[in-house]
Amino acid sequence: MSAAEKNAPPVALITGAAGGLGRALVAAFLEAGYRVAAGWHERPFPDDGPGNGGENLRAVRLDVTDPVSVARAVAEVEAAWDGVTALVNNAGILRDAPLWRMSVADWDAVLAVHLRGIFHCVRAVAPGMQRRGGGHIINVGSHVGLQGARGQANYAAAKAGVAGLTQSLAREWGAADIRVNAVLPGVLPTALTAGRSAAQQAAWRRANALGRTGEVAEVARFVAFLAGLRHVSGQVFALDSRPLRPW
Repeated sequence: MSAAEKNAPPVALITGAAGGLGRALVAAFLEAGYRVAAGWHERPFPDDGPGNGGENLRAVRLDVTDPVSVARAVAEVEAAWDGVTALVNNAGILRDAPLWRMSVADWDAVLAVHLRGIFHCVRAVAPGMQRRGGGHIINVGSHVGLQGARGQANYAAAKAGVAGLTQSLAREWGAADIRVNAVLPGVLPTALTAGRSAAQQAAWRRANALGRTGEVAEVARFVAFLAGLRHVSGQVFALDSRPLRPW
């Protein structure tokens, strides 16, 4: 690594950047001094098209389910900014239904985004991190992956896989100084929860010891802070006030 590369600002690649949490993550990493590659798929980031923002923000089209798209996006970021320092696997979808009514397509779609998408992204960025002496991979998980939820068997299976994948990758890449952690954001006011009933929202609040759900900006700040830690890997961080129960 050249002296110029060592002195350059770190680079964060954030998937699912056009969503509610994604936008907050972009803002938090920019505030923390990163150059940010905002990965978007169906909805551009910003809404009026890629390429807007200051010199430290670059929108890249990225379909996490497509290894060719992932490789192309990572190559674009590496060509522009010499590599990815932090990868935040944030892309997500929901296809909820009781298992007996869930289609194979909806099962596959959720696992493709939440689990196989991380596989593709990590495989694309890890070699570059290794060449440059390390990096940090942060995977967005969910309490549902630890405790399950009615009507979300696909999502629960995917997020349980994220926790196991995180800890496996931490062991595999630790010798290369690549840290791998997961965060469980809790219930946030984003498009994924906006359609839930008042009764469901109240149930979520009751499940929290503080009697309230979280804030997108607070979660994003934590992720940006975590990305800068050098001695933490293989951990799963719960970011609300529900007592965390292991499997």
